[in-house]
Amino acid sequence: MGTKDESGSTGQRGLEVRLEGVSKRYQTANGALLALKPTTLTIGAGEFVSVVGPSGCGKTTLLMLVSGLLLPSEGRISIGQQEVTKPYTDLGFVYQSDVLMDWRTVLSNVLVPVEIKKLKPREHYEQRARELLKMVGLDEFEERHPPELSGGMRQRVSISRALITQPPLLLMDEPFGALDALTREQMNDDLQRLWQDIQNTVLFITHNIEEAVYLADRVVVMSERPGQILEVLDMSDLPRPRTLEVKDMPEFGNHISQIRRIFVTQGILGGSRQDAPR
Repeated sequence: MGTKDESGSTGQRGLEVRLEGVSKRYQTANGALLALKPTTLTIGAGEFVSVVGPSGCGKTTLLMLVSGLLLPSEGRISIGQQEVTKPYTDLGFVYQSDVLMDWRTVLSNVLVPVEIKKLKPREHYEQRARELLKMVGLDEFEERHPPELSGGMRQRVSISRALITQPPLLLMDEPFGALDALTREQMNDDLQRLWQDIQNTVLFITHNIEEAVYLADRVVVMSERPGQILEVLDMSDLPRPRTLEVKDMPEFGNHISQIRRIFVTQGILGGSRQDAPR
């Protein structure tokens, strides 16, 4: 995992994530519920991978398994050289809800992981927090409190908090799902810029096909529950850094259409399952 310097940084960028035959069953009052079929996937160090699929398909379960907050019923997960057998702490996690503390300022909210991990010197992390807030256009809001911010601004604070320790792995669970379309587009650009600065590994969960394609190096397409990987699509024909002009490229439209066709074939889009092509 690397040796920490005085700032607390490991000097690492992204770490490889490997899932080998990973499945998850939940015990319910009506018996076992299979949420995720055996899944094998490798996410390269520094790679941005989006996972797209219908609601309830196991996307969030997959994320929780990678984080170690859930343990697999079968299979093995590793991050770098470490097998995940308990909650993995050297990561950032961004939820759909920003989970900010309303009584703390924006700056002090970003510094929460630093306080929890007791990282020093604090001055280094305060400077890093200010840099992150400036990158997302919130440098004039450092001393404001979350109730004074819009939804998009609050989520920018949440992302800055997740990145304050420069974690080698960032997990994001539909972080922009509650935002309006224009704010969501701006957040996609903010996230891309931050990721390119840190160059960590990102696993991004979404149900928005366009968002998945715009952000990712590869897109994992999942079935309905019990979830399984239907396809893994390569987005390397879309140049980086990506701007909104990318969405006008025929390659971008082709990727969108391909994912939609997969969902139509599965009966997830375009009519009843009985009418879907087989």
